[in-house]
Amino acid sequence: MIDTMTSVTSNGLKAFAKISAFVMLGMTVLGLSGCGSSTPTVEERLQASEEIYQIGVNAYLWQASLETLAFMPLAQADSADGVIITEWTDNPKVANERVKATVYIIDGQLRADALKVNVFRQIKQDDGWRDIPPRAGADIKLAQAILEQARILHRNNAPTAK
Repeated sequence: MIDTMTSVTSNGLKAFAKISAFVMLGMTVLGLSGCGSSTPTVEERLQASEEIYQIGVNAYLWQASLETLAFMPLAQADSADGVIITEWTDNPKVANERVKATVYIIDGQLRADALKVNVFRQIKQDDGWRDIPPRAGADIKLAQAILEQARILHRNNAPTAK
């Protein structure tokens, strides 16, 4: 009698295991059927590569700004707000002159109007430092250098067409 019950119980467990495995396989297949149902287009992948990631601004503009301003010590760099402020840096070509820059990244897209650059300049006089206007086009040249570096970063990291 005990052998018969053991046989019935053993056969029941085997049947239950087979049914459970079949049900789990079916659930997995059904669950995965919705995954990857549409492959993103090249344009969608490029758009995604330009948008905001874990920082609050465009990652390419942020990285390009940091790389372009690497010769100047940073006073503040806030990726959430997209603000980079440098310390005053002496001009090696002109004694008694120093410059400072601020960069504002104001959009999540890689576009020229997503970037605002200000350059400040001072000269040293007997009584201390005095503000003077920056050299003509200094802010535009710095913005262009940042944008060019951002385009290079984007080009090197953009997904390729499949």
